[in-house]
This record gives sequence, C-alpha cells and structure tokens, in this order.
Amino acid sequence: MPFNLPSQATPPIGLVGATGPIGASIATALAHAGTGFAAIGRSAPGLARAFASRPEADLRIWNPDDPATIRAAFRGLETLAYMVGVPYDAFHLHPRLMARTIEAAAAEGVSRLLLIGTAYPFGRPQAARVSESHPRVPHTFKGQMRKAQEDLLMEADAAGTIRATILRLPDFYGPGVERSFLSDIFAAAAEGRRAKVIGPIDRPHEFVFVPDVGPVVRTLLATDAAFGRTFNLGGAGTISVREVAERAFALVNARPNTKPRLMVANKTMLRLAGLFDPVMRELVEMNYLMTTPVIMDDTALQGLIGPVVKTPYGEGIASTMAAAAAASRAAHAPQAA
Repeated sequence: MPFNLPSQATPPIGLVGATGPIGASIATALAHAGTGFAAIGRSAPGLARAFASRPEADLRIWNPDDPATIRAAFRGLETLAYMVGVPYDAFHLHPRLMARTIEAAAAEGVSRLLLIGTAYPFGRPQAARVSESHPRVPHTFKGQMRKAQEDLLMEADAAGTIRATILRLPDFYGPGVERSFLSDIFAAAAEGRRAKVIGPIDRPHEFVFVPDVGPVVRTLLATDAAFGRTFNLGGAGTISVREVAERAFALVNARPNTKPRLMVANKTMLRLAGLFDPVMRELVEMNYLMTTPVIMDDTALQGLIGPVVKTPYGEGIASTMAAAAAASRAAHAPQAA
C-alpha cells in the first residue's frame, strides 16, 4: 500500500523500480521541472533511503508477484517509466513482470508506459552503428528475454491497450552506479587495489552517463510523437575500458600517466569462475558485448526531441571518481563511540 504520502494531489508519473541509478536520474529531472512523481519499489526502507532528499516523492510499495499490490501502486497515475531490474541469473522474469505491469496498468487506466531497455535484443551488431531499424536477432537467452519484454509492450501499444515507447541504453556509468562493466574501476581506484574488469579492454565502447538519462526521459514522456516508437540513446562518443581505467587511476594519483592496476578476465576465465559463481557464469554469453560492442545510433531520438546533452567522458569519469572516493572515505571513517 502507499505510504509517506504527501499532501499534494496524486502525481501523474510513476517510476517503477525507482531505487536504482536510472530512477534517481529521472526523479531529479522531474523534480527540476516541478513535476510530481510516485517512486515505486519493493522495499519501504529502500525507497526511504533512495528518496530521503526528496520528501515530495510519493513512495509506494509493490510486490511484483501480487497483482493487487501492483494495481494499488499504479492507482491514479497517468504514465509509468519502467526500469525494473532482476538478478542476472533470472532474466526469465522480465517478460512475466512486463505482462503483469501492462495488465495492472490497463486495469487502473494508466495511459502511457516508457520502458528503459538495453542493447541485448539486437544481438551481435551487424553495423558499425546500431539504429532502431537494426534486426533484433538475439543469440543469447538474456537478449531473447529482453526482446520478449519489448514485444509484449509494443504489441500492447498496437492493440490500443496502452501507449508505449522504449528507450534503449548501452552500458552506463556514473556516481553511485554499482552494476556496470566499469563500476569496479572506480571502487578499486578509490580503495587502492586492483580493478576487476572483463576483457578485451581495448575495443571502442560506448557508455551513457546516468545523470544524462533523466532529462531525455522527461522530454520523451511529454512528447506525444514518442509513443508507438522505440529509440536508442548513445553515449558521448566511444572510449575503451582501459582508457576509463587510466583516467580514473590518474585522478586518484594526481599523475596523468598513472598505469591502472587491472585484473582482466577473458571468456575462459569467466567460464572457470562460473563453476563457482552463478553471476560469473551468466556473463559468459554476454562477453560478445566486449568483443563486438554495440554502438548506438540515436539520430532518430535527436531528430524528435532535439540535441541531447551528453556529458564528456573526462567530466563524467571525474564526477564518478569523486563519488567513489567519498564513499570509500565514509566506509573507512572511524565510527563514533
């Protein structure tokens, strides 16, 4: 049931799976525009922590396995931004959760739904830059489940059940982001240890800086022509994992030519680690993203909403590194008696 309800009227937008970094970015963008929103998540303490600095947020609990709580969480809302995550070894849940979400949203009169998607449904890239027209032929189970999720949503749009759009992102990074191919680089640099990364690390990749996502979502939600279509959002050009590490470690050591300390896992190492760690086992099939990275073409997005502000890698890496260093200092600070 809803809790910590503010006195204002029911907000028009609900953020489903709001406690992650993308949810925080969208919430910030909506707050800056003076747009009310409901933050929907599984855990009351988790929501309270995530939105402690935003007392205006309408915090709502849902249980994705209980249709009644899903409907209660969606009640009175006009639009949903959906970014629900599942464990990396439980991607079979993505289509199921989307089906329940669509059913509950339709029953409650929600008119629009935006899904934060990934590059997984495209499979191995068949072009140097991947646009929305690129074939969706996923060769991995995770890609197939993400494609099934997308298909359910866009079929609901075609049937007139709910207006829908998808914003697909490549991998992302930013302050406080813990689940990314880059995340351990910043934590390791801050802690003075070797960073665990997945190779190869010298291929050109694309990463979206999380704070840049919120303004794009806010604009799409307010754009009628965005619905019934899908869009890609690319990063600020390309960069290699090694270069990210070099820049992050140089910031900590205040020397531009600092060599990063890296422990690089190749596909064979992932297979071996997967014998004991189910998450590492799941990374094996996704290793193609490191060998043949998907570089997004977001021409269609910018053609609809205009130029998108993209934080340069140097600035984004510095901001992320500063946050990681602050988190490390806080974790190691003496505890008050």
